[in-house]
Amino acid sequence: MPTTIQVREDTRRLLDRLKREMGASSYDEVIKRLARRMAGVPGSLFGSCRGSMPFIREWEEEHVS
Repeated sequence: MPTTIQVREDTRRLLDRLKREMGASSYDEVIKRLARRMAGVPGSLFGSCRGSMPFIREWEEEHVS
């Protein structure tokens, strides 16, 4: 659900500039990227699982010809 927020004119100009520089499609995207960066949230969590052991393929005799 969209929400309206009030920002000063200089803040809007800064958001415009960041939007162009980032190639973002909306102010929402700019704010979200900045917030994630400040919170230390990576853009992708693919392949990450804290505390898990590295994957090691086990040999399977049934597949040997």
